Amino acid sequence: KKAVDVFDMIETVDSIDTAKEIDKRCDAINKIMPILIEVNIAKEPSKFGCMPEDLPNLLHEIAFLPNLECQGLMTLGQNLPLEKIRPYFQQMKKLFDSYKEKYHLSILSMGMSSSYKIAIEEGANLVRIGTLIFGQRRAYP
Repeated sequence: KKAVDVFDMIETVDSIDTAKEIDKRCDAINKIMPILIEVNIAKEPSKFGCMPEDLPNLLHEIAFLPNLECQGLMTLGQNLPLEKIRPYFQQMKKLFDSYKEKYHLSILSMGMSSSYKIAIEEGANLVRIGTLIFGQRRAYP
């Protein structure tokens, strides 16, 4: 509920319901929010993200929300050995390329501290490397 007040971009939009809620809250404070659509490229049941086959409809619907600016796509890599992640990043890049012109997408966010090198090789132009900067998360009681 407070994300639109605090953040300059939301990278985890995965449904039209979430997009509409962000749009509504941005309208209330007269803000245009850049977003990335999170895609569950590996179709993992334990992860969030829209399914790849649902992406065309989600992109289309978001295009009509006046307070959102979809700037690209995001995916998290699976927790697999690095070379097994590569095919998923390749699929994501193909998906990105197929919609980037129509929807003016410029950001492809893939990879984290453990997989960012492969993600960059496969076309990512935004990576999340928090663990490399801040170290492992501590468990809190």
